[in-house]
Amino acid sequence: MSTAHVADDDFDTEHEPHSFWTKYVWSQDHKVIAVQYASVAIFVGLIGLVLSNLMRLQIGFPGVFQFITPEHYYQWVTMHGMIMVIYLLTALFLGGFGNYMIPLMIGARDMVFPYMNMLSFWVYLLSVIVLLASFFVPGGPTGAGWTLYPPGAVMSGTPGQEGGIQLMLVSLIIFIVATTMGGLNYVTTVLQARCPGMTLLRMPLTVWGIFVATILALLAFPALFVSGIMMLLDKTAGTSFFMPAVVQMGQVTNYRGGSPLLFQHLFWFFGHPEVYIVALPAFGIVSDLISVHARKAIFGYRTMVWAIVVIGGLSFIVWAHHMFVAGMNPWFGFFFATSTLIIAVPTAIKVYNWVLTLWRGDIHLTVPMLFTLAFILTFLAGGLTGLFLGNVSVDIPLSGTYFVVAHFHMVMGVAPLLVVFGAIYHWFPKITGRMLDDRLGHLHFWVTFLGTYLIYFPMHYLGVLGMPRRYHNYADYEFIPQSAHQLNVFITVVALFVGVFQLLFVWNLLWSAFRGRQASPNPWRAASLEWFTPDTPPKHGNWGKQLPVVYRWAYAYSVPGAKEDFIAQNAPPGEGGLEPEAVGAQGGHGAHAGHAAPTGGAGMAPPRPLPLGGGGAAQRKESP
Repeated sequence: MSTAHVADDDFDTEHEPHSFWTKYVWSQDHKVIAVQYASVAIFVGLIGLVLSNLMRLQIGFPGVFQFITPEHYYQWVTMHGMIMVIYLLTALFLGGFGNYMIPLMIGARDMVFPYMNMLSFWVYLLSVIVLLASFFVPGGPTGAGWTLYPPGAVMSGTPGQEGGIQLMLVSLIIFIVATTMGGLNYVTTVLQARCPGMTLLRMPLTVWGIFVATILALLAFPALFVSGIMMLLDKTAGTSFFMPAVVQMGQVTNYRGGSPLLFQHLFWFFGHPEVYIVALPAFGIVSDLISVHARKAIFGYRTMVWAIVVIGGLSFIVWAHHMFVAGMNPWFGFFFATSTLIIAVPTAIKVYNWVLTLWRGDIHLTVPMLFTLAFILTFLAGGLTGLFLGNVSVDIPLSGTYFVVAHFHMVMGVAPLLVVFGAIYHWFPKITGRMLDDRLGHLHFWVTFLGTYLIYFPMHYLGVLGMPRRYHNYADYEFIPQSAHQLNVFITVVALFVGVFQLLFVWNLLWSAFRGRQASPNPWRAASLEWFTPDTPPKHGNWGKQLPVVYRWAYAYSVPGAKEDFIAQNAPPGEGGLEPEAVGAQGGHGAHAGHAAPTGGAGMAPPRPLPLGGGGAAQRKESP
C-alpha cells in the first residue's frame, strides 16, 4: 500500500509559538490542543460523576435528602448521561488521544490544518459552557432524559422545558461543529501526512481505531445535528417535525402531524455508531497496550484492522434495536436482531486476538496492563448481556429495567473509562516526561475495578427482578422486594466510595506532572514511532529537522536474535522485525527478519527483558 507524506522542506517555524498566549492558550500545536481537550473533558466528567453520586443518594436513601426533588433528579439523570457519553468520552478519545497520538504515531509534524484544530477546541469549550449554563437559567437544565425524546422534552411538565432544553440542543449543535472540524483534520492527516515508509498497514491499531471512529462521527453526527435543529424549531418556532397533535393541561396545542418516532430513528441512527465512536479508539489502544506490556506482536494484525472497519460499517444497520419497545413490523425486528448478532462476530474476533496475543507472552502486570486486562473482562461481560438485549422477545420485558442500566454502563461507562485510565498511565511519560506514581496507580486500579463490579453486577439482578429505571422514588412499590432496597443501599455506598476515590487519580495526575519521577524517553520499551521523538516531551514540530523513516510495523517484539526485546519502527531495516506479510514477500529468509516468535516458543530465545516503566538511569539506550 502506498505511502502518503508531505514534503519536509517547510519545517522552519511556520506555527512556532512565540508567547505564553500562543503556546498555551491560542496554541496550534496538536499536543497542547490534546491536553486542552483532555483537561476540559475530565473537568466536565467530574461534574457528571458528582451528578451520578447525587442520583445514587436518592436511589439508596429515598426521601432522606430533601434537596433532591423529582425535578432535580431527572435533570441530573439527563445531564449525567449526556456529559459522560458526548462531552467526556467522545471528546477525550477523539479530541484528546486523537489529537496527541495521530501525528506522533504516523510521523507527522502536526495536524494538516493546525488553525482549524485550534478552533475545534475552542468551539468544543463553547459547547461545554453553553451546556453548563443551563444549570443557571430559570427552571434549570432539561430533565427529559439523555435521549431527549419528544414530545415530553419540549412540553410543560418536564423540568427545564424552556431555557434548559434550548441550551442543551444549542450545545449539541455547537459540539457537532467542533467534532466535524476535528474529524476532517484527523482523516486528512492520516491519509496525507504519514512519514516515509508509514503505509496504512504499518499504522498502529490506535490510529486505525481513531481513524475509523472519526469517519463514523462524520457520518453519524449529522443525524443528531439535523434532529437538534428540528426540535429547536419545534420548541421556538412552533413547527411540528416531531410534535403530533396533542392536548396539554386540557388545552389543544398548535402542533399538528409531527412524528416522535422520527426523532427516535434520527437519534439512534447517531446513537449506535456513537457506541463505536467510543469503542473503536478503545479497541485500538487496548491492542497496542497488550502488545507492549506482553512483549509480543499483536496476533492477526490485518484481521484486527478489518474487524475495526467491518464493525464501523455494521454499526449503521443496528440502530433500531434500541427501539424494540417502540413497536415495529416483526420483520424489521428480525432484521435488527440479526444484524445485532452479526456485529458481535468481528467484535469477538478482536477479543480472541487479544487473548491469543497474551498467550505465552511475557506479561508485565504494570498499571496500564492491569487496566487493559480489566477492560477485556468488562467488555466481555457487558457484551454478553448485550446479546440478551439484542433479542426482541427478551429485550421488551427487560428494556425498562435496571438490566439495561447495568449493560449500558458496563459497555459504555466502565469499559471505555478503564481504557482511558490505562492509556493515560501508559502515555503520561511521553506527555510530561515524568512517571505517574505506581503505588497510587495500583491502588486506583483495584478500587476502581472491584468497585465498579460491585456497583453494576448487582444491577443485573435488580433488572431481572423487574426493578424499573428512571423512577425517582422506589419506596412503597409492592412488586419491588425488600432485598432490592437493601441492594440499592449497598450499591450507593460503594458508588460514593469509588466516586470519591477518583480524586486520588486526579491528585496523581497533578502531582506527578510537576513532581513525579523523571521518565526515560521510552520507559515501556515500545516499538511504535511516538516513543522515538528527539525530545521528551516532544517539542514543536515533533521530529526536529528531519522526519523519521519507517521500515516495519509497530509490533516487532521478542524477535529472535535481536539485541533488545523490541525493534523500533524507524530502526535500520537490517535489524529485522518486519511484518509477516513483508517477510512472506521476501521468501522468509531467516528468523531474525521474520515475525516475532512467541516468548518461550521454539527456536532462538528472545532477549531477556528489563522491567518496564523504569526511570531514565535504569534504561538501556534507545535506538535513535
